[in-house]
Amino acid sequence: MKNWLNPRSIFGITLITVALIALPFVAAMGGQAWVRIMNFAILYIFLALGLNIVVGFAGLLDLGYIAFYAVGAYVYALLASPHFGLHLPFWVILPIGAMVACVFGVLLGSPTLKLRGDYLAIVTLGFGEIVRIFLNNLNAPINITNGPQGITLIDPVAIGSFKFSGTTQVLGYSLSGPQKYYFLLVALAILIIIINLRLQNSRVGRAWQAIREDEIAAKAVGINTRNLKLLAFAMGASFGGVAGGIFAAMQGFVSPESFSLMESITILAMVVLGGMGHIPGVILGAVLLSILPEVLRYGVGPAQMALFGKMLIDPESLRLLMFGLALVLVMRFKPAGLWPSPERKRELQGDA
Repeated sequence: MKNWLNPRSIFGITLITVALIALPFVAAMGGQAWVRIMNFAILYIFLALGLNIVVGFAGLLDLGYIAFYAVGAYVYALLASPHFGLHLPFWVILPIGAMVACVFGVLLGSPTLKLRGDYLAIVTLGFGEIVRIFLNNLNAPINITNGPQGITLIDPVAIGSFKFSGTTQVLGYSLSGPQKYYFLLVALAILIIIINLRLQNSRVGRAWQAIREDEIAAKAVGINTRNLKLLAFAMGASFGGVAGGIFAAMQGFVSPESFSLMESITILAMVVLGGMGHIPGVILGAVLLSILPEVLRYGVGPAQMALFGKMLIDPESLRLLMFGLALVLVMRFKPAGLWPSPERKRELQGDA
């Protein structure tokens, strides 16, 4: 506790707090689109931290993580839209979405307890696709998900009469909908980071690390690997469920196309790029892989016009090319990730 009370720590916390408060107002100078991009970056932090529990802490390769994101989004959509005529408050729906996602996490984990590596990846990939296909087809004979058309007119997050959609005057300042969602997302992100830190430093976190390093040795010392693997899937899924609920509220619309395999791969890339098992690294990976493509999207076209006076390569294609090349270079020269944990860094140096 004393380490947090020294002047240097207090100054650092104050500086970060001021930066987080000022960020949406600075971003809004470039348009509300940049505030929305930041909001999605925070959502990806939720997802990356959830997947990090499964992949980084427990060492279980999961390529179907986007399914839990989809479950959370559809739970919110079904309970806060005219589709079933239900309009429950968000503080009721988010825990329900997290619990339903937990159940799906256990359903995925139970039949895969003895699988590792490639085989586990194939099964989880199939699970993610099965959920998406079900969402795409559960519109007959009973219309549950409205099929490919998705669910519209989803209620925004509201606390009493204060709604997070539209522009509101707060203390003389005009706050747009994306800016209000930004502060909500930051508060939830801080809570999720604290939970992750507590988990990592707990007995459960150390048991997950033991399973990741050597499952047979973990069993030999009395660790219940079955229950702990299921717990990893359930905990990781719950974060995906919360992120999905906020996503549905922000967008006001959900459809199966938002939860493709590519999204799962992107989230896994965030975890690997940042540094598996290292919370600050995972956050860095999520921020870079969510914001950098958008920076390239808006910057590639004007850069070509300034240099050559015309558009030589389609900005979207060039953006993906540069994005992919950056990933390849990072994985070639920083295989442990951009910000690996000290333990992981020592392991790789020892192998070399």
